[in-house]
Amino acid sequence: MNDRITIQGRDGAFGAYIAQPKTLPAPAVVVLHEVFGVNADIRKTCDELAEQGFLGVAPDLFWRQEPGVDLSVTSEPDWQHGLRLYKAYDRDAGVRDVKDTVNAIAKLPGCTGKVAVLGYCLGGLMAFLTAARYGIDAAVAYHGGDTEKYLGEVAGLKAPLLMHLAEEDEFISQAAQAQIKAALAMKPNATVYSYPGQNHAFTRHNGAHYNAAAAKLANGRTSEFLHQQLR
Repeated sequence: MNDRITIQGRDGAFGAYIAQPKTLPAPAVVVLHEVFGVNADIRKTCDELAEQGFLGVAPDLFWRQEPGVDLSVTSEPDWQHGLRLYKAYDRDAGVRDVKDTVNAIAKLPGCTGKVAVLGYCLGGLMAFLTAARYGIDAAVAYHGGDTEKYLGEVAGLKAPLLMHLAEEDEFISQAAQAQIKAALAMKPNATVYSYPGQNHAFTRHNGAHYNAAAAKLANGRTSEFLHQQLR
């Protein structure tokens, strides 16, 4: 059953998409979107997680600015719309929203209480920040933009973290990637995988840089990690 739910956060209520597996209760994965909002790609990611036996939940991170954002990755006006939202997004408030989502989902009757956070681009950064600032069970970050600006928070990282970086990422320079790898190399609970020849968002369904082989490798690693940490 795939549906919409409302999260009662400390700063207000916001919507989320939820995909439920056949067998409940189940561990949950909170999926954090890119600049395009809870769009078809993110909903499909939740559905795929449900097929793997997880509750897949995607909260609306842009609810303060514009609730219900659902943008197309193939539309230039939608890209510009998403970038405007991204630039104005309050990341500190957003981390609180993610933690509120985790808390709410953990209490659902259909959840075992185990919850991971998984994000892409903006969502990848938010997954990293949530793991660094709050206690969560696990975090997965796909090409989190601006992560290098927050490496001072690595010391707070207690949760297991899996990070995927595309070596040719046009939004995360190779220098930034080197800084991220160096900072996380000191954390035994953090694993960073690098994908040679790949561009930003190489796992995005129907994305311009989608690469089936690299996506299968990265998503397989993610699935194994989530099953290890949440079961």
